[in-house]
Amino acid sequence: MSQEETKPVEFHHISVLSREVLTGLQVKAGGLYLDATLGGGGHSRLILDAAADVQLVGIDRDRTALDATRPTLSETVELWQGNFANFEPGDRTFDGIVADLGVSSPQLDVGERGFSFQQDAPLDMRMDQNAELSAAEVINHWREVDLVRIFSEYGEERFSKRIARAIVAARPLHSTLGLAETIRQAVPGKFRYGRIHPATRVFQALRIAVNQELESLDTFLQRAPHWLKLGGRIAIISFHSLEDRRVKNQFRASEQLKIITKKPLTAQPDELAQNRRSRSAKLRVAERIMI
Repeated sequence: MSQEETKPVEFHHISVLSREVLTGLQVKAGGLYLDATLGGGGHSRLILDAAADVQLVGIDRDRTALDATRPTLSETVELWQGNFANFEPGDRTFDGIVADLGVSSPQLDVGERGFSFQQDAPLDMRMDQNAELSAAEVINHWREVDLVRIFSEYGEERFSKRIARAIVAARPLHSTLGLAETIRQAVPGKFRYGRIHPATRVFQALRIAVNQELESLDTFLQRAPHWLKLGGRIAIISFHSLEDRRVKNQFRASEQLKIITKKPLTAQPDELAQNRRSRSAKLRVAERIMI
């Protein structure tokens, strides 16, 4: 099925830490804001509704997210497809920037995207479906030593060597369920049927590697402070330690930023009860203090 023939995806996605994001950004009337990870547009709509005459730019790598979300936003919102690390604001500066680093639920739920082993699907995992590198390429063509590295670094997987060896022996692998079963058989028996599926960390590592998520985040964190007005704020939501550590360290290292959240903000009990995805979310906020 061609990209043009693909059925549109409905991005019904609950944005996490919404109250905390609005409080952190201190949205003001007439302000200009950047949603660097548009997704289903939840944070964007909250920002637009928070004050009068707010203007907003939204970024997403996923064309389906932009197409699905565009009709739900004001016609004045500017949308841009691409990696937030490559965004060029021109002469504009923003009163606030928000980035939710999690994978949108609709991406996980659409089996053909290959992000999850909950459904059988081709090994894809590309957020930008025009990108060349896919999970199938990594699994079937990367060297064993490189698989060990990404499983260990990006997935913090203790059995990286055993899993990489099993994958190389099982090649070619073409489906999410086939890969998940190969991983399950590779780990020691007592770890095969735990609360967390043994393929979870490897799938995370693959997604990060395919989309170059950490490299993109590093670049974004270095560039984004320059996009803020004096007094403008940046709010970033992360979902695992690899991301949160980078956000924390870059905020601390930047001479342009003052840290607003000494410790990351997490979901309150009422949000946890309504949205399981919020359990691992951490929000850090900083403010630009010098030009």
